[in-house]
Amino acid sequence: MDKNFFKGLLINRRDEILRILNSLSKKEINSCDIKDDINFASFSLEGDTDFKIYERYKKELEEIDRALKKIEENRYGICEMCEEEIEEERLKLKPHAKYCIICKEIEEREKLGK
Repeated sequence: MDKNFFKGLLINRRDEILRILNSLSKKEINSCDIKDDINFASFSLEGDTDFKIYERYKKELEEIDRALKKIEENRYGICEMCEEEIEEERLKLKPHAKYCIICKEIEEREKLGK
């Protein structure tokens, strides 16, 4: 496994997320533009959606930073549940994956209580 390849993927995705987070945080609200209840409701929904997007990207950014640290510690690509190697194809799709496919499915079933 070429860890430099995955490090490049992680850094590129990290930079992309930082640009997105920066643009979300720069949105400014002009309260003068909210003249009626309908506009306010629309604005509130948009703000809630932006917050959810922001939170999702922040979580992904934390996972990327964690994966980059694992590369430095020579622990990258190892499943945190079964400690087996994570499939390279999975890492190509999600370079900050913490679990192999089987363990990810187990984790998701446990979250759903099944």
